[in-house]
Parts: sequence; C-alpha cells; structure tokens
Amino acid sequence: MLDESYRHWSGQGLPAPEHLNAQQRLSWLHAHAPYSLLAHDGAADPRFTYANACALQCFKYPCETFIGMPSRFSASERDRAERQVLLEQVTAHGIAQGYSGWRVDAHHQPFMIYAGVVWTLLDKAGQSCGQAALFWPDEQRIGVLV
Repeated sequence: MLDESYRHWSGQGLPAPEHLNAQQRLSWLHAHAPYSLLAHDGAADPRFTYANACALQCFKYPCETFIGMPSRFSASERDRAERQVLLEQVTAHGIAQGYSGWRVDAHHQPFMIYAGVVWTLLDKAGQSCGQAALFWPDEQRIGVLV
C-alpha cells in the first residue's frame, strides 16, 4: 500500500534497486532501505502502523513499542506545530516533498531528517486511510541506494 500510494502521488515507486523482483523489493524496503519508511493510520490522533528497519534505528524504539504509538511523539513538543502544518498540507494536496526538520528519538534526543516526503495512503477503493513518510537520516546518503 505504501509503494502503490507513493506511485499514485509521485508517478514512481519508492526508491529501490531496479533488479529486484516484487518479493525481494518488499523485503529490501523493510530491512535494507537506507531511508526511513513509516506509516500512521487516519485517526484523529494517528498511531504508527508501520516502520522499516531504518526508521526503528533512527527513532531507537523496538518495533513492538513503536507500532501503535501516537505519531505526534515522533517530534518534540516544540516541533509538533510545524509537523502538523506539514500533515495538513499532505491532507490538502496528497503529497508534500522536500521536507527537512527535527524529530526526537526514544531517549528524547533530537535528530534531523532530510528530503522527507509525506503522502496520503490510499486503500484499494482509493479512499484515504492514513499517511506515510519517507526520509533520509543523513544528508550525505540522500538518493543513494546500497
């Protein structure tokens, strides 16, 4: 759903090596992508429903703690208003690209995210069912696939 919705809004699939078949691609996006991939549901106070290995490493949470956590906790209290503006832009336009900003890990330590893309998740009927995000944890790695 993340990849299909990203393709709907951006016109291309999530960045991944071209030689992978569909199953290998899903595995690579989850375990080996050099960028964070996250999703939250469409609730009034959205909760995380997905995080790939890079995202869990950036946020320093175990998967069982991160999944189900309100996504607003990904930003410090002082950065939540800016995050909310971004999410409202995505709600209005389907996608927002080029976002950089501060996030906070499980130990309340800030870290910068780069080249963020946030998009609306669409279910099989084309209805909004949440939002997803891709961001690079290091500006030196933007666009680099390993």
